Amino acid sequence: MPTPPPPPDPRDSAAARLREAARRLAAHGIDSPRSTAEILLAFVLGCPRGELFRHLGRALSPQEEAAFQGLLARRLGREPTAYLTGRRGFWTLDLEVTPEVLIPRPETERLVEAALEVIGRAPAGCALRVLDLGCGSGAVVIALACEAPGHRYFAGDRSAAAVRLARRNAAGHGCGGRIRFFVADWAAALRPGAAPFDLIVSNPPYIPSGRIETLQPEIARFEPRAALDGGEDGLDAYRAILGGAWGLLAPGGVLLLEIGHDQRPALERLIAAAGLPAQVSCLPDLSGRDRVLRVLKKDLARKTTDRL
Repeated sequence: MPTPPPPPDPRDSAAARLREAARRLAAHGIDSPRSTAEILLAFVLGCPRGELFRHLGRALSPQEEAAFQGLLARRLGREPTAYLTGRRGFWTLDLEVTPEVLIPRPETERLVEAALEVIGRAPAGCALRVLDLGCGSGAVVIALACEAPGHRYFAGDRSAAAVRLARRNAAGHGCGGRIRFFVADWAAALRPGAAPFDLIVSNPPYIPSGRIETLQPEIARFEPRAALDGGEDGLDAYRAILGGAWGLLAPGGVLLLEIGHDQRPALERLIAAAGLPAQVSCLPDLSGRDRVLRVLKKDLARKTTDRL
């Protein structure tokens, strides 16, 4: 009768590797070290994180060990987890992400919520025209197209690589046919005489240039600077959007902008100085900080302010 193989040494188990990885991540000041270690190990093993417990009693193969240690070293070097796995959760979506795009953040879900509130006011059977400027991975416009499919969506980015990625993400979530993507610097590809948009959304670069190097290394060293840098005062992208996209917004339409928590006063002054017929309000995020600027284009001809 053959002798059964000896049980694996607990010191070589996946559970032991996971504990050691979490300890090293914590020692290097990495946020959520245990969660990060689990995400990386689940990625290497090709299983959902929720099923990782099924594998913890066994030893890793040499190939798995090498892959896990390689990813761990990169994360210790402050490379973002989302770039290591190529995936990021946002809203109800599982999105592909690459170093060519900003990693979608939970606070941007407030922009989606605000947009859905506007879309929800549309009369029954009315298909709104919705534009996402600076779409990046497509997170916002795809979330909207999945939640409110009966409308016409357009999304652009000046990065051709970002637009290709957004198209893949849209196709992966079954809404590629409902979104028209284009490559352009903000609204430069759209003709002012074309049909106006009822809703325009954007999460533009809004970090002042001088602050970028003070951010976490994951952001300052790895995320695309073009998606972060808002110019000397952080307002360059807003100037471009208000100057170019405002003429594309229908009277009574709404412009929604994600903003930095301290930028509301400067943006209100910018809108007032431009003489735009607008009604401005601000929506907070879950921490109570200003997050989404809501700019309603007054319908002067109808003497009403809020069509949506």
